[in-house]
Amino acid sequence: MTAPSYLVLHGWQNHRPADHWQHRLADELTARGLVVRYPQLPDADDPDLAVWEESVRAELAALPEGPVTVICHSLASVLWLRLQTGDAPPRVDRVALVSPPSPELVAGQSIRAFVAGEAFDGRLLPAGATEAVVVAGDDDEWLPLGLQDTWEARVDAPLHLVPRGGHLTPDSGFGPWPEMLAWALGTPAEDAFA
Repeated sequence: MTAPSYLVLHGWQNHRPADHWQHRLADELTARGLVVRYPQLPDADDPDLAVWEESVRAELAALPEGPVTVICHSLASVLWLRLQTGDAPPRVDRVALVSPPSPELVAGQSIRAFVAGEAFDGRLLPAGATEAVVVAGDDDEWLPLGLQDTWEARVDAPLHLVPRGGHLTPDSGFGPWPEMLAWALGTPAEDAFA
């Protein structure tokens, strides 16, 4: 069986700090000899939707043939779902959408283009993967209505709550995150995030 390759995508205002769980995850997977791409997306403080979409497509194209796992955090989760509604939506084997912010909150920010139009009009969005999971803290400030109320009817994937997880950043205690490493290495979501 061919080992998967990985694409790890950060969110808004994220400059890939070394203590973030995504950085640690990329390092751990790389240390295991796996192919990992963890790019700094352009202009993280003031992202341009089209530029980020193009960057994600280029990163996917740069991965070797074989199974692909994508792990998104925050705004990258919204970006991934938006890509699923356009022409030529990317398809991968596994995707984790971590701390996807409420589209209603994003709409009030300078990054509103990421949720503009009909992409988040209440329809069920495909996750673009054979296996998908959505994970968020039960007290995430970017999900004031909670994960279920915000995303259950919007994304075709099981939802998993992390007690007191906040936005799943180093500030909320998520540097090391062994559950995400277990999922990335193939543990089913219902076991990894139990």
